[in-house]
Amino acid sequence: MRKEKDSIYIPMILVLVLVGGFISSCANMARPGGGPKDETPPVFVKSDPLPNQINVKKNKIEIEFDEIVLVEKATEKVVVSPPQKEMPLIRTSGRKVIVELKDSLRPNTTYTIDFADAIVDNNEKNVLENFSFAFSTGSIIDTLQVSGILLNAENLEPVTGMLVGLHSNLNDSAFTKTPFERIASSDARGYFSIQNVSPGTYRIYALKDLNRDYRFDNATEDIAFTDVTVVPSVETVIRPDTIWTDSVTIDTIMMKQVVLYHPDNILLKSFNENFKNHYLEKSERLSPQKMSLYFSAPNDTLPKMKPLNFDSEDWAYVESNVTNDTIHYWLKDSVLYKRDTLIFESYYMRTDSLRKLSMYTDTLKMIYRRKKTVAKERRKKDEKETPAIEFLKLSAIVPSSLNIYDFLRFEYAEPVDTIDRNAIHLEIKNDTLWNPVEFTFNRDSVKMRMYLLKHKWRPGEEYRISIDSLAGLSVYGTPTDKFSQTFKVRALEEYSNLYLATQGVTDSAFVELLNSNDTPVRKAPVVDGGAEFLYLDPGTYYARLVIDKNGNGKFDTGNYVEKRQPEDVYYYPKVLKLKANWDVEQDWDVFALPLEQQKPRAIVKNKPKDEKVADETDEGSSESDMPFSNQ
Repeated sequence: MRKEKDSIYIPMILVLVLVGGFISSCANMARPGGGPKDETPPVFVKSDPLPNQINVKKNKIEIEFDEIVLVEKATEKVVVSPPQKEMPLIRTSGRKVIVELKDSLRPNTTYTIDFADAIVDNNEKNVLENFSFAFSTGSIIDTLQVSGILLNAENLEPVTGMLVGLHSNLNDSAFTKTPFERIASSDARGYFSIQNVSPGTYRIYALKDLNRDYRFDNATEDIAFTDVTVVPSVETVIRPDTIWTDSVTIDTIMMKQVVLYHPDNILLKSFNENFKNHYLEKSERLSPQKMSLYFSAPNDTLPKMKPLNFDSEDWAYVESNVTNDTIHYWLKDSVLYKRDTLIFESYYMRTDSLRKLSMYTDTLKMIYRRKKTVAKERRKKDEKETPAIEFLKLSAIVPSSLNIYDFLRFEYAEPVDTIDRNAIHLEIKNDTLWNPVEFTFNRDSVKMRMYLLKHKWRPGEEYRISIDSLAGLSVYGTPTDKFSQTFKVRALEEYSNLYLATQGVTDSAFVELLNSNDTPVRKAPVVDGGAEFLYLDPGTYYARLVIDKNGNGKFDTGNYVEKRQPEDVYYYPKVLKLKANWDVEQDWDVFALPLEQQKPRAIVKNKPKDEKVADETDEGSSESDMPFSNQ
């Protein structure tokens, strides 16, 4: 009987072990430990309908691959052309990608489903790059293509995920009133390819489509357009194909046919028109003497304020910033600022329902809510204590190490009525003595509460600035307090100087020096074929040049209605390494390289995930390449 039990239990144990191992292997979909890593992207196996099949009538497309796949960020990456009003349903089922088009199929139309880099395998996330699928509802399938690159106009960054579309309607209104006929999306390098295009003449545009209607009907959307039309074509050329035995030995040179689609070098520069709705964001009165208005966008003119509950024409000092979107009113009359409520009829420009600027009339109640007197202050008042002098608050910008080209800044908390220049002293230290020097002390041309002290500084010398107590009074009679600080001017040996000799530029232009974050740190105009930068901190810089068409010293964006392109921007393609106490003169042929090759890779922010940032010495000239000369 014992042997019979053994013969029964042993097979049952084996079965349990085998079942447990099978379940474990099913649960673990990863590759077995120790095996080679899967680096191969999914491979297309078959589809229904077939690739490039004609006379297709069904909306459901199934594409099968050789392994389990996923579609990442389908709504962002997958683009169907012609564009769909209703979002297609895109899903995966094992090895299949299934696309269901919700719109009715158009007759005699070629459809393209561009997956870009959305398809990956399930295990290692290997990407199937630039995969697209096409079919036709008619008897022919269109095969032409147009391609190019999309850059940001202001900084030449590759633009990712922006729609690029075609219109056979050549009227300017087509871009704003009708959806694109065929579209593609720009990839991580800014590259785009619009496929399966029919013969004809087109206009090409790019659009950051915020509302998914495939047309430029929102002034806040990024756009790009060209001034020329596009005529797609194709040609077949014979090119040599070299087969190598090894890395240095040629085995065979064969001639092969290559199909080329044109145009394949379209350059689009995207921009935003910087449209902003104009409206009054906030009005406030936080102190008895001061009222403030805050607008949502810059204004060309100041608003008009008509008093309603008092009579006065000259009732305030008006302080505005450069863009007139922040305005402070400092009340002049004590009778006014002792009143809790002031009422005004205000006239200012506001965006209407048609997105046009028009004059708007508003009634503003400027209310000051007085704080309750605390018990301590009441006791002081009852005891008739002598209050301490309340001085006018001062914000002084006097760095301990001053740049030789800089000046001192003093900003008061209230508008200043009078100030005694004789109570302000600037001295230079000679040995142990402080000797007075001449200077100017004037109100800033924009900021009414800011004063600037300027002097031709001596490099490497120590200075002292002193302001006597009661040197000035605010418009409300508040006195200024005393102030004193010493500082040292930096020596010439601490700086580097740079001259960029710009070749090929004949228009008005300026050059911006950039840091490693692509942020401007200095700006200089192009004069007589070059831009000069004096007293630079040693370090690493980059440079870009702006063709300043209107001479206003800043980059100006474009406008579609006016058919105005943004101002042209160019990058110096190498790094500039500056050392202390050295002068650098560098030639720059501004138009030598195509725009897409100009910006140094070290400061390109929009890079593909798999791209490694090159070392700066590989990006451009090294220190030994630079024509340094001792000062």
